[in-house]
Amino acid sequence: MRTDTVNETSAALYLRNTTAWLSWLRTVAGLRADQFWYWVSSDNPANSGNGSERIVSPKLSIVMSPADRTEIFLNWGRGFHSNDVRGATTTVDPSTGEPAQKVSVLVPATGYEIGVRTARFVPGLQSSASLWQLDIGSELVFSGDRGTTEPSRPSRRTGIELAGYYAPPGGPLAGLILDADAGFSRARYRDHEDVGNYIPESIETTASAGVSLNRGRWSVGARARYFGPRPLVEDNSVRSASSFLVNLKVGYRVLKDVRVFAEVLNVFDKRVNDMDYYYASLLKGDTSIVDASGVATGINDHHIHPAEPRTFRVGVLWSF
Repeated sequence: MRTDTVNETSAALYLRNTTAWLSWLRTVAGLRADQFWYWVSSDNPANSGNGSERIVSPKLSIVMSPADRTEIFLNWGRGFHSNDVRGATTTVDPSTGEPAQKVSVLVPATGYEIGVRTARFVPGLQSSASLWQLDIGSELVFSGDRGTTEPSRPSRRTGIELAGYYAPPGGPLAGLILDADAGFSRARYRDHEDVGNYIPESIETTASAGVSLNRGRWSVGARARYFGPRPLVEDNSVRSASSFLVNLKVGYRVLKDVRVFAEVLNVFDKRVNDMDYYYASLLKGDTSIVDASGVATGINDHHIHPAEPRTFRVGVLWSF
């Protein structure tokens, strides 16, 4: 257990320049600068402290239009994710009393993408496809012992994304919208350790599709979502199950700015998990499970948060 008081302040500046070099070629260049300040007051003075970090993230996009209503794009950019600032001041592990290694507050990432989008072939249809890669300085992974995320090893993700959006421009299908997207990715740690190089909880396949119809005051819609299996441990020996959910929604515009709606969530009452972790757990005070040295350990098992069962919901939406 530990008790901390944390204060954080951040500021950012972003600049962007768009230049049309030719009728079929333009670039978008950006630069973002972030500054973080932090103060930590802990019940253990050894884990108190303050500091600051800054990071500069350049970005560049090149967009080419080889045909009418068609674009090829190349994107490159730097970014970051932030860690718990207590990791930057902690010198003693509160659970063991052993020395702890400080971590950076801001962790850099670099992304690359190439793709194409077009609305050329079918009136009302927009589609896109892209290949991407993301390198992160250190992953954030869930720690069952601490009940929070903690920094881990550097990683690389690569993947493919496909998307389509169809809205007929008129006729008997006016007001209809169809959309679908899918993503496939490969996530691995960039260093190599004996425990394995899979990133726990890194999803590999996702897909969603929806349909909606707006006619006068009425609107109806349905949306399906699929999450594929994913590794739960570094050697991929334990994986989660997949999940598939469908939601329905009906709305009616009572007044210009007032709508009432009804929803059915998880229409088919699927028993799936929204979250699934795999780690060793031990009940407080339980000493019946010990290792060879007599230290209480735990049992490796799934720890889940099930998706809500079939749920009905009604509401009022007021825009003002």
